[in-house]
Amino acid sequence: MARCHRRWRRRLICVCSPCICLVLLFLYFGIMVCSNINKAASQLAINAMHSPKSRHFVAPGSFHNKSFASMPKHFWKLHEDALWNQLQVTVDRHFNPILNPQNTPRTFQSKTFHDSLLKRSFSEVTGFDPVRRKLEQLPQQMQDFVSHMNRRNYPIIIQSANGTCGAGAVDEKEPPLLLLAIKSTEQNFKNRQAIRQTWGQVGWVATHRKNSSRRKEVGGYIRRVFLIGKDYPQESVWDVKLLQMEGEQYRDIIQWDFSDTFFNLTLKDVLFWNWFTSHCGQTRFVFKGDDDVFVNTPNMITYLHDHLKKPHTEHTLNEFMVGDVIGAAAPNRVQKSKYFVPDSFYKGLYPTYAGGGGVVYSGQLAKWLHKISGRVHLFPIDDVFVGMCMVRLNAHPIHHPGFLTFDFPSKVEDELCAYHTILLVHKRSPTQLIELWDNMLKTQGQCWHVPLRVSDNK
Repeated sequence: MARCHRRWRRRLICVCSPCICLVLLFLYFGIMVCSNINKAASQLAINAMHSPKSRHFVAPGSFHNKSFASMPKHFWKLHEDALWNQLQVTVDRHFNPILNPQNTPRTFQSKTFHDSLLKRSFSEVTGFDPVRRKLEQLPQQMQDFVSHMNRRNYPIIIQSANGTCGAGAVDEKEPPLLLLAIKSTEQNFKNRQAIRQTWGQVGWVATHRKNSSRRKEVGGYIRRVFLIGKDYPQESVWDVKLLQMEGEQYRDIIQWDFSDTFFNLTLKDVLFWNWFTSHCGQTRFVFKGDDDVFVNTPNMITYLHDHLKKPHTEHTLNEFMVGDVIGAAAPNRVQKSKYFVPDSFYKGLYPTYAGGGGVVYSGQLAKWLHKISGRVHLFPIDDVFVGMCMVRLNAHPIHHPGFLTFDFPSKVEDELCAYHTILLVHKRSPTQLIELWDNMLKTQGQCWHVPLRVSDNK
């Protein structure tokens, strides 16, 4: 009996051992495959965050690390009854490596591909009768925007800089530190002239470091360009001739052949990035702002020099943007407001963005914005659109209290050195620009040591 038992045990061992080994082998390979997939996914996410030369699709909610800036929960989310959301989700699916594994990064570098993709997604979404009926119910201003939101190629009518990067000094001995790109309109000649006489002067601008016990001088070359559309239908032949004469005299006008409306301010960003990429290869930084802001240009020069002195700055310049940063803002639903965006057009929160009154970013980032903007449907609020592009680049603007896009806190403006503590303030008339600039020059000796603002409340 014992001998029989041993015989059966040997047979069971002979039969079961290979099966057990096979199961263990399958488990081992399964664990290895899962581990490699996780490592690859993690590396892909890290590369997307830290490698500006390789922009990857990033699924919402991929990053839980607290060191990453948060993304509004509802941004870029599909809402069946919101037109822009549907349009953008349709585009994003083409860049999703899970849904379209056959696509390569090289596929997405073509401007022709981007244009055709945007038009195709627009046709797909608006091809349904319910969507078309909802479009007809939008406010007229929004209907006008939607009717041409696929078009981005507008000819340049006036380019008075003759192929150079704006107006500047003819004897520049080094690449421009800062290009002032100012959004203006045909009728705002007084604003442009006040800027030319005050904070927008071109050439070498010398200043000093604020954080130094001694007045150590620094400086940089400044260039200037005004971004203008067409003033339909009020424009007269005389207006055209005046703008042409102004451009010939100052060589700082770029005018495109599109209607210069509030919702078309986004076009100025897109067209400017394209122009900048072609003409401003060596320019280090861009100030993009409105023609009714006051900029403390010497402070701006100092701030940029201080930033360039920081460790590893050269590695982060490709995503550098600084301004008055607004986070998790909700669309304006007040119909009488010029910022009104109905929920039938867009739902969700806005991404983090820098206020459009004035913002500074690197020349490298301007070129990345030019590339990535081809993958984002136009949005009627220009600074929000820039924020949408920044999100797709996995880049985040830096907030600085010196950008006062909503003016000074109460009574602070009356202090002697108030304007020496800022980088920008919005809004100011042409007369105020001249008065403020003169006063700032007069008080320069008394206020040279005053540091920049470090709080939004002071």
